[in-house]
Amino acid sequence: NSNIAILKTFVKEGSGVDIVSGGELYRALKAGANPNKIVYSGVGKRADEIEYALKVGILMFNVESPEELRALNESARRLKKKASFAIRVNPDVEPKTHPYISTGLKKNKFGIEANKAVREYVYAKNNLKNLIPLGVDCHIGSQITQLSPFVDALKKTKNIIALLRSEGIDVQYLDIGGGLGITYKDEDAPHPSKYGKAVMDETKGLGVTLIFEPGRVMVGNAGILVTKVLYTKQGTEKNFIIVDAAMNDLARPSLYGSYHAIKAVRKTASPIPLLVKSPSSPPLEKGDEGGFEIVADVVGPICESGDFFAKDRPLPFFQSGDLMALMSAGAYGFSMSSNYNSRPRAAEVMVKGNKFSVIRERESYKDLIKGEKLV
Repeated sequence: NSNIAILKTFVKEGSGVDIVSGGELYRALKAGANPNKIVYSGVGKRADEIEYALKVGILMFNVESPEELRALNESARRLKKKASFAIRVNPDVEPKTHPYISTGLKKNKFGIEANKAVREYVYAKNNLKNLIPLGVDCHIGSQITQLSPFVDALKKTKNIIALLRSEGIDVQYLDIGGGLGITYKDEDAPHPSKYGKAVMDETKGLGVTLIFEPGRVMVGNAGILVTKVLYTKQGTEKNFIIVDAAMNDLARPSLYGSYHAIKAVRKTASPIPLLVKSPSSPPLEKGDEGGFEIVADVVGPICESGDFFAKDRPLPFFQSGDLMALMSAGAYGFSMSSNYNSRPRAAEVMVKGNKFSVIRERESYKDLIKGEKLV
């Protein structure tokens, strides 16, 4: 989540920032981040973005292709600067996660294969005079719930560092990326302390400064999306709960088939048996604990069948006007939202104890056409 209020919260605690665009660099600086604690990743850095980062003096660029390495050198030459870099090494490690968020296999678009990466470091040292090889970068994916892929990647990265040092390249930083998963449903993700111990054990005596990129594990379960039930509908094969949020607000279920737990904000509801276990079964009665349960799809107003938050999910009873909380929406939630179907994006609210602040105002219809012109 790139809201500047959230970034500032982490910056105040001493955090640096990993960016993948000029826009993210702008946000990081507005939040008070120290440029010397910013690393720039991503496979498609434009020349103007590279120059922006050079001018503010970021720590280093995580380079992802040979052509980018040469483009970085040229940008630094034009500005009469030196650019510190790491190469993102693709270790060809299976992260055991969703294929869309796997980033460390040879077939993925990210990074440079290990043997080629070493050659590029040596070439840069001997030929690209506006570059300084400062570190090695490795990031194998996201929502990883086992430690073994991280350890496997670290073992391969250590071998690369040894090769580079034998070539006279001083590796000072090891950026081991992020990717540690969280619990959305029943995943048994390792606690960060266990991950930290595994990393420390594997890098003992390596003589580098470690850089971590813990995104999802920091904010994923700290955020929820609150939506209102508009209508309920009983079909011949499906029950539907239609809410005012949609795939433009939280794309993960439509994009990845991701699971988000759903909870009723109100603890009780009127005993109207509108939705039932299945269309052919009798209405449900009030349960022992004062709740109801139905099986339904939770869907939004967008004109696509892919606009859903849950499919065939056992749920508490909901009726029009009830509030519903979609859990674990703190990561890749608002940051992936859009104005699809000309829907204004939601407000963002930060809560601490019994206090709250609106850190992003709800968009208006006027906001939707900002910058547009009639011709």
